[in-house]
Amino acid sequence: MLRIVPALDGGICRIKLPGGVLSADQALAVADAAERFADGVIEATNRGNLQIRGIGADHDGLIASLLNAGLGPSNPASDDVRNLMLSPTAGLDPLQLLDVRPLAGQILHSLEHHPRFHELSPKFALSLDGGEGLAMIEHPHDLWLSALQIDGRTLLGVGLAGCPATDSPVAVVAPEAAHALVVAVLETFLDLARLDQARMRDLLKEMHVARFLEHVAARLPQPLVVDQKVTDWRRAPIRSFAHIGTYSQAQAGVVAVGAGVPLGRLRPSMLREAARLATASGDGQLCMTPWQSLMLRNVPADKSAAVMDGLSQAGLLVDVSQSLTKIVACTGSAACAKGLADTKADGLRLAALLQENAISHPVHLSGCARSCAAAHVMPVTLLAASPGRYDLYFRHADMSGFGDLHARDLTIEAVGALLTADSRSNTDD
Repeated sequence: MLRIVPALDGGICRIKLPGGVLSADQALAVADAAERFADGVIEATNRGNLQIRGIGADHDGLIASLLNAGLGPSNPASDDVRNLMLSPTAGLDPLQLLDVRPLAGQILHSLEHHPRFHELSPKFALSLDGGEGLAMIEHPHDLWLSALQIDGRTLLGVGLAGCPATDSPVAVVAPEAAHALVVAVLETFLDLARLDQARMRDLLKEMHVARFLEHVAARLPQPLVVDQKVTDWRRAPIRSFAHIGTYSQAQAGVVAVGAGVPLGRLRPSMLREAARLATASGDGQLCMTPWQSLMLRNVPADKSAAVMDGLSQAGLLVDVSQSLTKIVACTGSAACAKGLADTKADGLRLAALLQENAISHPVHLSGCARSCAAAHVMPVTLLAASPGRYDLYFRHADMSGFGDLHARDLTIEAVGALLTADSRSNTDD
């Protein structure tokens, strides 16, 4: 947030939110700042954060307004490294094995106040999963922790350079020892990694995981537990698109209400209405999610329909049958010099074509091969080849990159026709 990044459409300010959460007043401050100091473009990111685009010359004014709202780090030196992802229903989820919020607070405090950790790459990322039914388990992280049960005990599985959706833990740790484990992993990484090894995967290409864990264990008072029960464990999958609509909470009588942000773009009016509804019918907070959506939590069940209607009227997506809820698009050529196509406009066109045919299909439009908008490979990827034309890929478990190249140089209309035909011939979406 303290460093405005230049882009084709102006400056970008990235606002990192602890656990994705901001108060209604903070949401209003973001909306005001986007209008006063920028072009009014607010983006929901795939890490549960916000960013303001199109910032003009008054960088200091923008930053000061956000700091006054309490949206900055407590230690300015830590601004880039506060990369810890939680479930938007952490502490509230009926399926959770562990309330990870206290541990998350400890980890974030260390990231902010442990001077060595400020040497980490701004892309070095951690995730903490308490076993919630609503959790982003597909994004790869440098370090991930996921709650599990072994022999009746609730523990945290530890993973390196991967994600719980596809990988097993390399060790387990008791919840009360997890903070020390995180500190030990980060310190070990910084001790062993060269300057050109910014991510955990870079280091593990040259060092076996077992050897890395030996270095970590040397910093801990108790030995790490590694056995077949640990390495055989896999995280249970989550229900797709459960972040849209109502989601049950552990406490009876209240629910979370989720709404998608169309192509990740929030108008200030959307954020203001969400803040109003959070104050009137929720707990006064908004939670941004890794699916480029937002949630209002602790909403009385009998008010959920009215809240969903209010979010819908504001332009947010509350019905998972809406094709636009499943389409992800990067900034594209309209605002990024690397983009080869206007992915936002093309995404809207594709959504309209699919909606006409009652097709709702997960699609990622990427303006270049960097895949900035999607942290993991989606079922369908459209990689821009030129303005308005895309190469079409289908995700394939045995293929790297975007998957199986199905067709080249397609117009959006051709993509729509192909996906419509494919969806009608294949009931496994």
